[in-house]
Amino acid sequence: MNKTISVVIAGPRGKMGREAVSMVTNTPHFQLVGVIDHKHDGKLLRDMEGMPAMDLPVYGEAERCFLETKPDVLVDLTKPDVGKVHLEKALNHGVRPVIGTTGFSKEDLARVTALAADKECGAIIAPNFAVGAVLMMKFAQMAAKYLPDVEIIEKHHDQKLDAPSGTALKTAQLITEVRSPKKQGHQDEREDLPGARGAEMEGIRIHSVRLPGLVAHQEVLLGGEGQLLSIKHDSMNRTSFMPGVKLCIETVMKLDHLVYGLENIIE
Repeated sequence: MNKTISVVIAGPRGKMGREAVSMVTNTPHFQLVGVIDHKHDGKLLRDMEGMPAMDLPVYGEAERCFLETKPDVLVDLTKPDVGKVHLEKALNHGVRPVIGTTGFSKEDLARVTALAADKECGAIIAPNFAVGAVLMMKFAQMAAKYLPDVEIIEKHHDQKLDAPSGTALKTAQLITEVRSPKKQGHQDEREDLPGARGAEMEGIRIHSVRLPGLVAHQEVLLGGEGQLLSIKHDSMNRTSFMPGVKLCIETVMKLDHLVYGLENIIE
């Protein structure tokens, strides 16, 4: 029988947060012990619109939440600047963070990786919790060995703060591991409108679309002589992310270091 894992969720009012609250409260070996929401400090979960009728405390500040509820795991589904702060506070309190926000720089990752190692505390940063999206990234990396001309188109809802998405950046990073930097397109190519060719990572072009009606979508295009390979993933709703969140909560309990990317914990 699985040991009960106590969980705190930061960002419960967001669309991802609401799904996570539902998933945790409906998983027998998880126990939701509190939530972090700066607008509802001192209230109970039942007082927040759309939340389960549960007498669980709402905290406006992470440290007090950790001290009073003593959770095993923090699931953070807030925004990049808040997620970074919560991750470090969690590690400093011996709480294992599962971070679903993106926007971590190489310097950020180096710092929190060192902190997790120093604390011997597991942590997971997942740019995308959808298992299908992780498979898309893996397939794109495999294909780029043979078709090294690559462009990425990522499309998200218009409330997303960072661009490119963490998934697009992670995909490009994985591809750079298997191919050399190269200039794509005509050698004399020019942009008559700055930014028309998108962002660039070692020659890989990344294009970001932000529109209402979208959730999370990405297509990796790989071109070769007389052929085009398209690897695409679409998340139609946020329930698609919950199996990944559940897996991260279970897995982070077994770690003593930081893992970046769901692909590193999937068999």
